[in-house]
Amino acid sequence: MEQQLNLVTLGVGDLAQSRRFYTDGLGWSPEFEVEGEVTFYQVGHGLLLGLFGADDLATDATRPLTKGNTFSLAYIVQDRPKVDEAVARVRAAGGDVLKGPVVGAFGGYHAYIADPDGYLWEIATNPGFSVDDDGNTHIGSFDAEEA
Repeated sequence: MEQQLNLVTLGVGDLAQSRRFYTDGLGWSPEFEVEGEVTFYQVGHGLLLGLFGADDLATDATRPLTKGNTFSLAYIVQDRPKVDEAVARVRAAGGDVLKGPVVGAFGGYHAYIADPDGYLWEIATNPGFSVDDDGNTHIGSFDAEEA
């Protein structure tokens, strides 16, 4: 895997309340959102912040979230074989593969792994995400047919 971080997803207790905090309270503009499900903000060069319901994140990652560990980090790759390669490398090194690569409900292809301290990493590809050569991460429309 390349040394890069493209997305931090916070598992939030109340998505609408969190969206109000970041949008109205901090004055941030959503980059992309699916109302009632997820909201993404561009927070810096090459980095997105996602707000996702905590229960939904726990279900997606197949691991209960604990206080202080209610987020996931994401590594975005260009295609499915790259997801498979990254997961195989983690598995070969004895890493904790929580959810092997699968087609996601969001139209992409992803897996979840955990580092030795249990921090969640999602390895994903999705037609709605793109990463420039300089590391800038973009998010656009998602089309399950393109996955």
